[in-house]
Amino acid sequence: MAILINENTRVMTQGITGKTGQFHTRACIQYASGRNCFVAGVTPGKGGQDFEGTPIYDTVAEARAATGATVSVIYVPPPYAAAAIDEAVDADLDLVICITEGIPVRDMIHTRYRMRDRKTILVGPNCPGVITPDEIKIGIMPGHIHRRGPVGVVSRSGTLTYEAVGQLGEVGLGQSSCVGIGGDPVNGLKHIDVMRMFNEDPQTEAVIMVGEIGGNDEETCARWIKDNMRKPVVGFIAGVTAPPGKRMGHAGAIISGGEGTADAKLEVMEECGIRITRNPSDIGKLARSVLK
Repeated sequence: MAILINENTRVMTQGITGKTGQFHTRACIQYASGRNCFVAGVTPGKGGQDFEGTPIYDTVAEARAATGATVSVIYVPPPYAAAAIDEAVDADLDLVICITEGIPVRDMIHTRYRMRDRKTILVGPNCPGVITPDEIKIGIMPGHIHRRGPVGVVSRSGTLTYEAVGQLGEVGLGQSSCVGIGGDPVNGLKHIDVMRMFNEDPQTEAVIMVGEIGGNDEETCARWIKDNMRKPVVGFIAGVTAPPGKRMGHAGAIISGGEGTADAKLEVMEECGIRITRNPSDIGKLARSVLK
């Protein structure tokens, strides 16, 4: 099994005619079962065309009706990306993965409000996507570093997702699924949501949880883990301090009133039974140590 996506998932790309959408759709089609999984593209005004054999439709609703796709990945430019999410939600898709970075916060607040009481799950925005190794990847992650295995990965940081995956490979471990949730202040799935899925997934035997400074999502998840998680969890928090006047990392990496620091998050995580490391180069070795 896997969480969120598998070889039977049918996907459309919103923004397939743009340079970024074409590049990453091509890479996803070439990965594992991607040729069967990616069945449509959506670009208004380009309906009736195709991208290397993948048919293009004017709307998400048309693409779903014609192909049966229930998942969308979005590479639409920032000013229009929230509206693209809205369109996917209105078409009643199961899952939307938004890769786009730089969506105005006000737009995402409106979109999240519109998503209330709707079934569509949102991953992102500003995320690397989701991959179930050797089955399907939806997003921008390098597929060649992933291999099937027992460790789930959930991360706010794209690059640290790749680092954790690379280290797992070095110690002979693969992943059940990897979910990059993104680090924007207004987003979809949180750590706790993905952790619940991994807890119920029989293929997942341990989980790597990578967070960032800012907010309290990691602490909320850690407290849930303490009371509910049946599998070992390894944790790391990226805590780069920006120079005065500079912003580094994701838009959500904002420390307020002394809360949301890396040390504060790690302290709560450790108190809740998570095996933490303050050295990102130890993530893989620590994950191997917690597996029976």
